[in-house]
Amino acid sequence: MSLTTCTIHVTPRQERALYVTSELAKSLKISKTRHVTLKLGSKSVALGLKLLKKSGNHVYLPGPVYTQLRIPRVGTSLILCNDGKEIRLGPMIGILTSVTSSSSAPFGSRTEFIRQFMRVGADKAFYFAFSPKDVNWTQATVTATIPRSEGGWVKKVVPLPDVVYNRLPSRSAEKLASMNAFKQRFIRRGIPLFNWEFFEKWDVYNLLEGTSASKYVPESRINPSEVQLKELLEKHKFIYLKPTGGSLGIGIYRLTYNPKRGYYARFRRSRGNVLLRFSKFDSLLKLLNRQSRNLRGYVAQQGIRLIEIDSCPIDFRFHMTKNGSNQWVVAAIGAKKAGKGSVTTHVRTGGQLMTPEQVLRQIFGSRAESVLTQAKESAIELAEEIDKNYHHTLGELGFDIGIDQNEHVWMFEANSKPGRSIFKHPALKDQGRASLQNIYDYCLFLSRFRSRRDS
Repeated sequence: MSLTTCTIHVTPRQERALYVTSELAKSLKISKTRHVTLKLGSKSVALGLKLLKKSGNHVYLPGPVYTQLRIPRVGTSLILCNDGKEIRLGPMIGILTSVTSSSSAPFGSRTEFIRQFMRVGADKAFYFAFSPKDVNWTQATVTATIPRSEGGWVKKVVPLPDVVYNRLPSRSAEKLASMNAFKQRFIRRGIPLFNWEFFEKWDVYNLLEGTSASKYVPESRINPSEVQLKELLEKHKFIYLKPTGGSLGIGIYRLTYNPKRGYYARFRRSRGNVLLRFSKFDSLLKLLNRQSRNLRGYVAQQGIRLIEIDSCPIDFRFHMTKNGSNQWVVAAIGAKKAGKGSVTTHVRTGGQLMTPEQVLRQIFGSRAESVLTQAKESAIELAEEIDKNYHHTLGELGFDIGIDQNEHVWMFEANSKPGRSIFKHPALKDQGRASLQNIYDYCLFLSRFRSRRDS
């Protein structure tokens, strides 16, 4: 298996042949080959092979062959030869998302992120974005949205991709049986698709149950009964109630029990933080049942006394990615300081984004580095255990992680399609770019664009 880069050209020659410079033919170990199969994504064509006495790595294709393969552009790409007879151009990396009619922002608020990702390895891969309605399974093609080098976007019909990075934004749409069947069609064709769907909170706890990483998960109950809720409050003195399918901290309650003063509920309402006190548990229940339909679809979770700065709790967003060696790595960490009176550390509710080094040096001094190393090792263990027990391919995870006042690491939530708000911090921009590089490298791994020594 030989892998290198090449420059693709269109030639006016009419013969149905692949014209390859002798230098490239030598790199691909095809110098004595007469016929090859040239592939791009799901398309392939049988061609004669003609060697050109030219230096450099160049490929020349007759116009009709270029059109038949539906190559998105001329220019550079990776080129791979498996066995001296099959040559692959690419990879074709498809980003599955929702597509709007806007010419400037076809993916809505995700447009800039998708454009940033498409810049990584843009001289070696063919990128495109698409929605489920853009796929023609009969023709094995996609009506793709592709970035123009001069800015803007263009629609082109291209082959099915070599790998799919799922960034569909809608939880409700992904729960539909039709969407599950759509994604399964890629798998049946041997096209890897990673980040299958959004996690529900309880799914993650089930994946970790009985594993070495379960020690990082606070005690939790799904759809808690009134008795369970009271028991958890009496045992831990404070707990969180979270919607199983929630995100951005919406709908979360922080409940506290003080044997002498009663029960407290802290939550967010109409852009403001609310704190209510109840002398009796039944009064607290009336509030919760009124606002959360008898706690159906909620998880009750043990509260943790987190490390604090200025009496404000701190937690961390760990952005985890697979790399080109199919290994989990910590791509980035953002520290989040809760706003005064807020239930969560989200920036939109008054939280402050900081670097982990800033926070840990302030709290742990000279021991900051060892505390951070332990947290990173815990995050990798969590990712590996979830990955091992999950029945679909994962390439990216976001963990909400806390460190308590005894330095124990806790994982509160895992997200299979993590947001990227932490990369707005100036000190985390390089880590943001590194995370995209890791995802690109993982796409190369899944699409098998690797040299023999990497396989």
